[in-house]
Amino acid sequence: METKLEETKNPLKIANMAEEEKPVTKLLQKGAEHLSDAELLAVLLKTGTTKQNVLSLAQAVLNAPAVHKGLIGLNYITELLQIDGIGTVKAAQLLAVAELSKRMARSKKMESLQFRNAEDIADYFMEELRFLEKECVIAIFLDSASKLIKYVKLTEGTVRMSLVPVRELFIEAFRYHAVYMILVHNHPSGIPEPSEADLEITKKIAFLGKQLEIPLLDHIIIGDTTFTSLLERGIIHEI
Repeated sequence: METKLEETKNPLKIANMAEEEKPVTKLLQKGAEHLSDAELLAVLLKTGTTKQNVLSLAQAVLNAPAVHKGLIGLNYITELLQIDGIGTVKAAQLLAVAELSKRMARSKKMESLQFRNAEDIADYFMEELRFLEKECVIAIFLDSASKLIKYVKLTEGTVRMSLVPVRELFIEAFRYHAVYMILVHNHPSGIPEPSEADLEITKKIAFLGKQLEIPLLDHIIIGDTTFTSLLERGIIHEI
């Protein structure tokens, strides 16, 4: 009986916290911007475990990853599933939040994106690509005014750029009536220095694009908060 009474009065339990300090109440009364990262995660996770309340679990999510600590860790399901109290459902919820935040950021950036500016393009795709553990190749198709028609993922989960399907690239370009195109891909190492395979495939696509009258304007390699433009390197000018 005493044990149950002590558990009921345990101040660490969310139910026993002062009402104004409970994450959901605090969010509704003061606004989401007044909550810490852990408190916002606690609102999403809803429940903790028998050993820790939801706030402690949220803090564990932020601190537990060996490499990707903090909110960045929400992008890695393998690390999330290693946290005691995070199963597949909670991991999926956190991944969904991470993906929504990336999409919101991209939507905002799209309003002012200039497709003649390598820095803006790299910034737009940075959050989507820099966390990936394998290479992903994206083709951007533009109209005669260099405005976006469509961008598509040509490959996802490949281990090197040399596997990009050139035939499929041009099929997609013709499908969307593209006048120009730009390639973007990531380096999981975080270092955007072009490899020999990157240079070879870029020259091949640029050459074919010129023959088919769909010029390759740039090929941008995404690293970890940095990028390389092969147009600026002079690689495409050589074609």
